[in-house]
Amino acid sequence: MLLPGAVFHPTENRDERPADTPIDLLVIHSISLPPGEFGGPWIDNFFLNRLDPGAHPFFATIQDLRVSSHLLIRRDGEIVQYVPFDQRAWHAGQSNFCGHWRCNDFSIGIELEGSDLEPFSASQYSVLTQATHWLMQRYPAIRETRITSHSAISPGRKTDPGPHFDWRHYRTLLQAARKT
Repeated sequence: MLLPGAVFHPTENRDERPADTPIDLLVIHSISLPPGEFGGPWIDNFFLNRLDPGAHPFFATIQDLRVSSHLLIRRDGEIVQYVPFDQRAWHAGQSNFCGHWRCNDFSIGIELEGSDLEPFSASQYSVLTQATHWLMQRYPAIRETRITSHSAISPGRKTDPGPHFDWRHYRTLLQAARKT
């Protein structure tokens, strides 16, 4: 299943979810490549295993990683989908939510182009809200209490989406969208 309006860039970094595993968690991430820089082809190239390790010194440190996300929301609000929702994206790594390990098995991952160092754009909050609302309609087990951060499911290992992600604003937008 694909999100209407998303640009689809299919990645090989995906596989089948375990049988009879409901999708009931949404994980919010952030990413910037190179770190702290926005725009350019680098995130796409990373998720599509095309990242040139010689293009930036940081890229050599991640060239062997095979990761993906279901969605990426760029700073301008453009949304890219890499993995259909019924398949497992490789976004959470070693993770635990409420005593359940391997969050990739039962979650959808959304990356926001951003970092721990600055706020996210209004366009990103708007598109994230729309995508979340759409997902909650199609996967009713995803409730507001089952929307979390990468840092919450991988404490001590991950910090994203970071201190500048405004959870209160996002939840207010989501509650308003759900009432319409």
